[in-house]
Amino acid sequence: MPELIEKLTDDAIKLLTELIQTPSFSREEQDTAELIFRFLTFHGAHPQRDKNNVWAISRHFHPARPTVLLNSHHDTVKPGTSWTHDPFGGVLEGERLIGLGSNDAGASAVSLLAAFLYFEQHPPAFNLICAITAEEEVSGIDGIRLLLPLLPKISLGVVGEPTQMDLAVAEKGLVVLDCVAYGKSGHAARDEGENALYKALEAIQWVRGFRFPDVSPLLGPVKMTVTQIQAGSQHNVVPDRCQFVVDVRTNECYSNPEVVRIVQEHIDADVTPRSTHLNSSRIASGHPLVRKALALGKRTFGSATLSDQSMMPFDTVKIGPGDSARSHTPDEYILLSEIRSGIQEYIELLAGLEL
Repeated sequence: MPELIEKLTDDAIKLLTELIQTPSFSREEQDTAELIFRFLTFHGAHPQRDKNNVWAISRHFHPARPTVLLNSHHDTVKPGTSWTHDPFGGVLEGERLIGLGSNDAGASAVSLLAAFLYFEQHPPAFNLICAITAEEEVSGIDGIRLLLPLLPKISLGVVGEPTQMDLAVAEKGLVVLDCVAYGKSGHAARDEGENALYKALEAIQWVRGFRFPDVSPLLGPVKMTVTQIQAGSQHNVVPDRCQFVVDVRTNECYSNPEVVRIVQEHIDADVTPRSTHLNSSRIASGHPLVRKALALGKRTFGSATLSDQSMMPFDTVKIGPGDSARSHTPDEYILLSEIRSGIQEYIELLAGLEL
């Protein structure tokens, strides 16, 4: 490993340990934002900050060249009760660095920072921006959505999430539907009223059985799941209102508004999407970055898990050290070897890339 990469790797591991030891729940990431800001400043970059988003534009930036965004997040979920280690301990056991956010997505964040700093010394033929953002775990409005309008035009996004350094070339989107079926109240002992719960069950049965005809080769079908239901105030009153929630994981064959419209047309209930901005994405198989990844022996796949990729209106891929199966689990960890190879492989993927 060249001396510069080795030094950046050591510094990245030290930063990750500090990030783990600093709580950064979604919407409470101010302290880790400060750590990242100081890290970039120490290494000679010129970071900027808006709320808890920290980014740096390469000093080699030229407006005539395409721009690549390196992005990951520094917020975490809250730890569950079944941890056997201190979630904020940052304990190293052999090769395992254990702690909340180590895998999702601290390792990706520090690896992308190291790669960005490497290219400050060895500039590529395109512009680089590295942004470590907030509120990813809650798809919040003050994370990547806040930052993107502040940046120059982006040609390509590399989103750091734990993929074992394979390349997610497509990602499912998400629409959450709040649905309400209406009836008419009455006494349960008499044959009166119109039971909203029964009407909701008919709608739910449609949701359960309907299949969207267009199936993605990479992402499979659109998947709808009813996850919550609520009705009734007491045992002897026919409910006049029943609320239920549908979690919809979309593929790139349908826009989110189109999915909402199809559901609205088929069920007897009010259907209101919480948002339609978490879109499915897909990058062309012939894109230069995809071809480069394949040449390096990377596996390409479609990802069922959501990331900030869903809010980027340009070509994106998702790739990073670690394993998605460890995310949001007790005693989350990252291997130091995964960070070392992650930094090296990010550099190999981007070095010599022609966009």
